[in-house]
Amino acid sequence: MKNSPSKTNAPDDTRALEDLPAFLRRCRERLDPTVLGLSGHRRRTPGLRREEVAQRANASVTWYTWLEQGREGTPSADMLDRLSQALLLSPDEREHLFLLAQQRPPAIGRAPVEPSMAKLQAVLDSLRGAAAFIKNHRWDVLAWNEGALAVLTDYAAMPPEQRNILEILFCRPEPRERMQTWETDAHAAVAAFRRDVARVGAGDEVQPMINSLLSRSECFRRFWDVGAVASLADGRKVAMLPRVGRIILDYNAFDVEGAPHLSMVVYNPVSDSDRAALDAAISVFRSAG
Repeated sequence: MKNSPSKTNAPDDTRALEDLPAFLRRCRERLDPTVLGLSGHRRRTPGLRREEVAQRANASVTWYTWLEQGREGTPSADMLDRLSQALLLSPDEREHLFLLAQQRPPAIGRAPVEPSMAKLQAVLDSLRGAAAFIKNHRWDVLAWNEGALAVLTDYAAMPPEQRNILEILFCRPEPRERMQTWETDAHAAVAAFRRDVARVGAGDEVQPMINSLLSRSECFRRFWDVGAVASLADGRKVAMLPRVGRIILDYNAFDVEGAPHLSMVVYNPVSDSDRAALDAAISVFRSAG
């Protein structure tokens, strides 16, 4: 649909719109028209013409001209996405465009390119005094360190399709046996999962998994139907480990830079006795292997 001009400037938008025109011009002028299949002849200025950008973004020429002149109001998120594609912006430039135009970053989406898992694995392996793993927006565990195998779950022994935190939490007996506050922790996990899915817009993708859990776990169904949404950025885990005993771990979750669909969760022992319990659990795990 074409955008028609409208004068909807708000007074508090003036400062941002003063910078937006210069950014749009710079991005337009750096593009090579011949690379985009356009003629390079008879051009008085470098880059694309305004009408060419407007056509690539499916916008009216008048609307885009006004925007580049600082005479148009705040563009919609959809239009900013179309401009990002038309101007071949990088992810960082796209975010900058949103900040200039709307004074906020774009909605978080799943990264099209995965970060280096080898580098993330190296970070996990360096956390020798902690249990840590990387999970995605589906809560699939993608990487882990030895501490995680010893005190959480032996992910390495599972097929990749079974390394899902909710699957393990609700459909396997070990978590209930080990976690001393399983009911509270499981309820919080469901609320955090709902939030994570919404943040990256992955509802359609994960719906089959949700349906499967709803059909197989009465507890998951009960917690899901509550509809709670919450962050699980930090907290405390209390567990009873075979041949080791009680261990208390404080955890923190961190987004992976450049990949908002991934997060690293790190569990640190609370006290010296908990550090000793972690070391003992790792020894037990090694001996069993």
